[in-house]
Amino acid sequence: MEQTFMKEKKILPLVISMSLPMVISMAVNSLYNIVDSYFVAKLSEEAMTALALVYPVQNLINAIAIGFAIGINACAAFYLGADQRENADKAATQGLLLNFLHGAVLSVLCIAGMPAFLRMFSSDETTIRLALTYSNRAFLFAVFITTGISFEKIFQSVGRMKVSMFSMICGFLTNIILDPLMIFGVGFFPALGIAGAAYATGIGQCISLIVYLLFYFFRPIPVKIKRSAIPFDKEVIGRMYSIGISATLTMALPSLLISVLNFILSGFSGIYVLVLGVYYKLQTFIYLTANGIIQGIRPLMGYNYGAGEQERVREIYRTSLKLIMGVMLIGTILSWTIPEHLIGLFTPNPKTIQIGVTALHIISLGFIVSAVSVTSSGALEGLGKGIPALVISLLRYIIIIIPAAFLFSRFAGADGVWYAFCFSEFATAVCSLFIYRKAADSGSQKDTKLEVE
Repeated sequence: MEQTFMKEKKILPLVISMSLPMVISMAVNSLYNIVDSYFVAKLSEEAMTALALVYPVQNLINAIAIGFAIGINACAAFYLGADQRENADKAATQGLLLNFLHGAVLSVLCIAGMPAFLRMFSSDETTIRLALTYSNRAFLFAVFITTGISFEKIFQSVGRMKVSMFSMICGFLTNIILDPLMIFGVGFFPALGIAGAAYATGIGQCISLIVYLLFYFFRPIPVKIKRSAIPFDKEVIGRMYSIGISATLTMALPSLLISVLNFILSGFSGIYVLVLGVYYKLQTFIYLTANGIIQGIRPLMGYNYGAGEQERVREIYRTSLKLIMGVMLIGTILSWTIPEHLIGLFTPNPKTIQIGVTALHIISLGFIVSAVSVTSSGALEGLGKGIPALVISLLRYIIIIIPAAFLFSRFAGADGVWYAFCFSEFATAVCSLFIYRKAADSGSQKDTKLEVE
């Protein structure tokens, strides 16, 4: 199997063919949390608040797993483009092993730290108890999550996007079937409540991993996971971590942001904390197409950069930016035409829905312009330029929005937090254009090939 189609096929059809399966995959991945939330919401608002409080830590685990896996993906695609198959095998093998270890450490640390973490944001013992019931079970599956995500990025690095799509669909179908059975107790299944949601999600993720393994063994790919590639290579590992750490921090920043915003909003009312949690579940779904496009172009950017195809790299960026702006326009329209229905998926409380509609109206004003920072950051990760990508994310999730949220909330109350989202997107977009152009232009032809001793 060869990947030369990545530098030969026309750009628009190539981006769409690589991105569409990932869009579907992202939709399925987003539905994991949405389905859990939908069924858990039928238990109580305390249960929904518990999920909202656990979500930042779940996001942190996913951020570390996906972030490092992006490093695996970028390195494997780059080495394939530079025709260095042995290094591509090392990236896949050593990256998979390291991400497995990441999962084991995260499982232990997160379970141990959750009681203290939850008490920072809630004094309601019922909510804390429900959150611990869910998190203690969900975090047991961290190793399966990190390993499965590693396989996902390895398959993506060679253009096998449909495998990722199929694997996620299998996991999601398992989850959606098991959720009502294990939460409410149907047939021989006991009624486990919020614990059932955690088990259903974890089992679904295990099924996804099994599907990846079946494809790997029965439908071989050019990148091999093999014993001879296990001895650590400092150059390969260093390259993976340089990309992976930046990508991890980029993905972990929303967790920090949510925690800070929860702190600000809790000073007004617990309802605002719930609304923020609901918004982030909706935001994940709204941004899924954009994120799917980014996942599709990362291996394209890396492969073409490694092959020295600079003009194709620029065209891939421009094409994906236009596509993402179109997607976010649709998200904006939905946020203004059916906001009650979107918020109503997670709570029947009229007051909560009213506050959620206001939040969605304000925040969505920045959706379209956010395409600039989303595309620029994702493209830079594909090029292996993790630091500039991280700078964009720091601007978007920390440097601009957090001070703005504190300041605006003093003048506009809780609504000031929603305005901070919109303000941050516009300010970050301007900075992102400058950062991307400078970082992309800094790469010379000689940088696209690794020197071989």
